[in-house]
Amino acid sequence: MSDIEVKKIIKPMLASDGAGVKLKRSIGVEPNYFDPFLMLDEFGSDSKDDYIGGFPAHPHRGIETVTYMLQGEFEHEDSTGAKGRMKSGDVQWMKTGSGIIHSEMPAMSEGTLHGFQLWINMPANLKMSKPNYIYIDAEQMQTHKDEEKIVKVIAGKFEQAEGPVKKHNVEPVYLDIELKKNKEFNFELPSTHNSFIYLIKGEIKIGKHHHQKVENSKLILLEKGSKLKVFGSTDSKFLLIAGKPIGEQIARGGPFVMNTKQEILQAVEDYHKGTFVK
Repeated sequence: MSDIEVKKIIKPMLASDGAGVKLKRSIGVEPNYFDPFLMLDEFGSDSKDDYIGGFPAHPHRGIETVTYMLQGEFEHEDSTGAKGRMKSGDVQWMKTGSGIIHSEMPAMSEGTLHGFQLWINMPANLKMSKPNYIYIDAEQMQTHKDEEKIVKVIAGKFEQAEGPVKKHNVEPVYLDIELKKNKEFNFELPSTHNSFIYLIKGEIKIGKHHHQKVENSKLILLEKGSKLKVFGSTDSKFLLIAGKPIGEQIARGGPFVMNTKQEILQAVEDYHKGTFVK
């Protein structure tokens, strides 16, 4: 069983999206693509001016978006007729497939907003499938707790806690981990998967080899392997995310990710002609 070590540590880039929502972007900048992951944003602020504009109606095709709300509330509405309010701790896992138009707007006028959005690529044979999504209510999320750590399971399994996303083509792992100071988190990952840790707060040490200090809002790309060990230098909170690479050519055009440039041009044409939603 091979130990997993740090491949690269990346400081996210400050950016904005939607109607001026301030965020920290890591995947989607450097690296531009970490198969099957296309983008990772950490959004959040204590100032309403940084998030109040939200994400007005916009299209997607060919990807999955996973929105995880740590704190705050968002109103979601989309072209399938689905609508609802995301609250602290909730997850929306949306498969956009052939095309969806949706909006995500803050359901709050003050206070702290904090969360993540992850984009996952879809293989060619699923890119034009029917859109759907899984809503994971925080109160129903399975969680492992012991004296050393708390592990919330969004996808995959830890001990007896299991996520609701099953029979997925990239066999995803998505864990939210709170680790106490001087304690260890140990986990076995499939050696086929690309994996990363996003450190939200605290300081951690990964693997057995020496690496530079890692603390607060850092993306840590991991080498492939099967045995992951994370040591909490302080009380820490981080996400562990992994998925099986798809290994297909990709073409990107804003909110559309397909396999060829022609498919991107077709998505743009469909959107402007009003035939985007099938």
